[in-house]
Amino acid sequence: MAAVSVRAVHKHFGSTHVIRGVDIGIADGEFCVLVGPSGCGKSTLLRMIAGLEEITEGEVAIGGTVVNRVPPKERDIAMVFQNYALYPHMTVRNNMSFALMLAKLPKQEIAQRVQKAADILGLAPYLDRYPRQLSGGQRQRVAMGRAIVRDPQVFLFDEPLSNLDANLRVQMRTEIKELHQRLKTTSIYVTHDQIEAMTMADKIVVMRDGIIEQTGDPLTLYDRPANTFVAGFIGSPAMNMIPATVRSNGGAAHAAFEGGATLPLPVGAQITEGQPVLYGMRPEHCSLGNAAGLPAEVIVVEPTGADTQLYCRVNGQEVTATIRDRTDCRPGDRVMLFPDLGRAHLFDAASGRRLAA
Repeated sequence: MAAVSVRAVHKHFGSTHVIRGVDIGIADGEFCVLVGPSGCGKSTLLRMIAGLEEITEGEVAIGGTVVNRVPPKERDIAMVFQNYALYPHMTVRNNMSFALMLAKLPKQEIAQRVQKAADILGLAPYLDRYPRQLSGGQRQRVAMGRAIVRDPQVFLFDEPLSNLDANLRVQMRTEIKELHQRLKTTSIYVTHDQIEAMTMADKIVVMRDGIIEQTGDPLTLYDRPANTFVAGFIGSPAMNMIPATVRSNGGAAHAAFEGGATLPLPVGAQITEGQPVLYGMRPEHCSLGNAAGLPAEVIVVEPTGADTQLYCRVNGQEVTATIRDRTDCRPGDRVMLFPDLGRAHLFDAASGRRLAA
């Protein structure tokens, strides 16, 4: 196992500046998830760590050793790809052992490593099958097994679950997390799915347009997003952000909305009189109020059993509320939405920066 350090890394493809001064420190044994929308540079960064892309500027170190000029096969890393990348003419056993055979390890050691990985991943009954005889989830396990047998310092995962159906993704997510808890190998995982990031990571790195917007553990990013991009990206359904203006009118400061509605400011918000802001409230932190609150028209009601999703319209903007109790709301109803002030957020409308104590 080894720590990974990415220091002031840049990547240019011709005149296109893809990665722009990224710094990340990943501790020994940590599970770090790089998350962001398509095209943000997360897979390119992973490939630079793997040695599959050249680094234009900056350094990547694995276990304290700078590896910029070290060939991929000498970096002691193992990569699990999105498309499994299995050899179709080889059995599961041979797919898993191929890299060890190339390394000329003793046959007995290869057999022991393959059997151990197969036992961990539940692949023992399938060792003599070919990839075409396996399900998508089993193929992904084989790809993971091929990485495990190498006993690398670092695992790299490039969107490994994106080709699986929804139920299988949930199952494999749990299996990868359990595997990491057992092996405790430093792992870097790329995904565009924020649910994967939240449920699997020790550390999340949120990227956009080749830069890091915020780094932290999952609940820190959920509770204290640095800006509107992180706030909108982390959490499902996404956070509601409604334009308002800070007013005091000689009394306590409050958020004034179009149409005359007002709400108290979130706890600890740092503001100035007349400042244009975005009032952030997560759907799960909204409740139905009485006289006080933000007037909204119900557009769609989606009961899910455990709770009810209300899709509403406030001043022409769509707003979502997750109501934990059963509700008799119907489309067309007028309701009053009220945020949990201890969990609400305020962002500067111009910069998108979170306004917090």
